[in-house]
Amino acid sequence: MNTPLVIRPRAEDVEGQPILRPLPSAKCRSVGPFVFFDHMLETRYPAGKGMNIRQHPHIGLSTLTYLFKGQIQHKDSLGSDQVVDTGDVSWMTAGSAIAHVERTPEALKDSGFTMHGLQIWLASPKEHEQGPGHYSHHPAATLPVSDNLGVKIRMIAGSGFCLESPVPVLSPTLYAELNLQTATTLLIPTEHEERALYVLDGEVQLDGELIEPHSLVVLPVGEEMTLFAESDCHAVLFGGAPLDGPRRINWNFVASDPAAIDEARRRWAAGDWPTVPGESERIELP
Repeated sequence: MNTPLVIRPRAEDVEGQPILRPLPSAKCRSVGPFVFFDHMLETRYPAGKGMNIRQHPHIGLSTLTYLFKGQIQHKDSLGSDQVVDTGDVSWMTAGSAIAHVERTPEALKDSGFTMHGLQIWLASPKEHEQGPGHYSHHPAATLPVSDNLGVKIRMIAGSGFCLESPVPVLSPTLYAELNLQTATTLLIPTEHEERALYVLDGEVQLDGELIEPHSLVVLPVGEEMTLFAESDCHAVLFGGAPLDGPRRINWNFVASDPAAIDEARRRWAAGDWPTVPGESERIELP
């Protein structure tokens, strides 16, 4: 039996929102199509304050935002303008060039609120890297759920545990929210080649080994593993088919060909990029 790889995330700050970022790391660059994983830590914003991530570009990836608390307004250069509520999925495929804005809706900001959630990037397969952009919103009620014997599984994207999400993923994907009551057990199957577990909260054991909260555990390929909840546990399980080749990540750009990133950087710096309707502020190239 191989030993799981445990990664402790690094702390970052994104436009005032504290996050933990376990992926990518020096130990692991990707798990299935997942190349970037941000845990937006539970944060209380007073009235008049909120998150405001100004206009910025992407290529070669899909972003997925999923909130446990709060709301985000998503706007993009396709003309999308969507308030994303708790439990919804906000899915944006960048293709060859897209820009978007993420901010706290004004109505929520007026009263004060709590934000907590996840935002991840999935690298697009090579055949879709330079394709058209796309946005879709999936309300919480549309995501399939299994709730048996104290173990609740919600399929955020992809498929697993006999559940399939409506989110239009571009390659075999697993992204599930797990809630385990104290003293319950979940067998993690091998239906996806690459898998990782991120523990948000609670005391859990993986094959008898204690996993600390805010740990990312990359599971050995081809091995079933057992998750046991010593206390009520909240986690996500994610992964899928391996990438069809290595990816380079530079700022907000992901590509299999470094020349595509160089061209994207040149275009953004020159202002030669699709813009979000009604938006003038933007994040400049670092």
